[in-house]
Amino acid sequence: MSKVRVLVGTRKGAFILTADGKRDKWEVSGPHFGGWEMYHLKGSPLDPDRIYASQSSGWFGQLIQRSSDGGKTWEPMDNKFTYEGVAGTHQWYDGTPHPWEFKRVWHLEPSLTDPETVYAGVEDAALFRSADGGKSWQELPGLRGHDTGPHWQPGAGGMCLHTVILDPTNPERIFIAISAAGAFRTDDGGKSWKPINRGLRSEFIPDPNAEVGHCVHHVAMNPARPEVLFMQKHWDVMRSDNAGDSWQEVSGDLPTDFGFVIDVHAHEPETLYVVPIKSDSEHYPMDGKLRVYRSKVGGNEWEPLTRGLPQSNCYVNVLRDAMAVDRMDECGIYFGTTGGQVYASADSGDSWNPIVRDLPPVLSVEVQTLS
Repeated sequence: MSKVRVLVGTRKGAFILTADGKRDKWEVSGPHFGGWEMYHLKGSPLDPDRIYASQSSGWFGQLIQRSSDGGKTWEPMDNKFTYEGVAGTHQWYDGTPHPWEFKRVWHLEPSLTDPETVYAGVEDAALFRSADGGKSWQELPGLRGHDTGPHWQPGAGGMCLHTVILDPTNPERIFIAISAAGAFRTDDGGKSWKPINRGLRSEFIPDPNAEVGHCVHHVAMNPARPEVLFMQKHWDVMRSDNAGDSWQEVSGDLPTDFGFVIDVHAHEPETLYVVPIKSDSEHYPMDGKLRVYRSKVGGNEWEPLTRGLPQSNCYVNVLRDAMAVDRMDECGIYFGTTGGQVYASADSGDSWNPIVRDLPPVLSVEVQTLS
């Protein structure tokens, strides 16, 4: 029987949750790297026992950890991030120049074709690639060298490159998103980049329809349809049917279209999930009711999923990388909260159970489906 492994990054360590295909009894391993902020963990699709982890500390800096045995043991990588001479500054909120910085790795994305290649999205707004299993890293400089770079602004969480999506049908195509610059696409392996923000509208920037400057929170894709992207923006849930060349809003009848996470069902590419949060100043569910909303028609028509979720006095948030899906025949959906709960649904969202409680605030959730 297949197994499921859930990789959880928290503000004070990493946790690994495992279950068989029934997904009703879970073993918890951790904390790994107790006390460290673990922004993201991700396993290789080619070698499931190869897991990368982003370990960060305000005191000790940034470190990449790697496991070759499914998270039982770890080894630190050399953490050599090489910049390719993209000099310069961007404009801060007050219009003054501000230098590019390297603060932390927000997202790790292993290659779909080479077990030794992995990408890292970092703050400030850079994309790196390693071809030696994480031992050394080189920047793909065309991104920060883009002529719109001086106009990028940090979101509330910093100028983070938080989303990296690899096209399974075209190894030269990569999608990324930066808060608060927007979404970008490369079709030549990272040499050049194109802003893909047409159709996005952000009321609180000087030009609401600007080419860059939009606060994209997360982007999701079903690998079977790489031309179709779904986006949770600062406000608005968006959809593109042409690889980001244009977007249209699909918020529809959501009670609020502010949120951070969005994901797509593994086998139903028109079924997507979001977790609406009250507002950009009140980062918790409306009315204290934790509800996942599901659309089975690609957006606009949404239904609340509440069975097994707290429906009173719940004021947690669900951060941008804290939802994932498995590939079991009955697709499982998982998300973690800033209250330290990880919820799982083994029936595509119809019902939910907390598979672990009282962890530190959850920063990221990823799932591996193991044969």
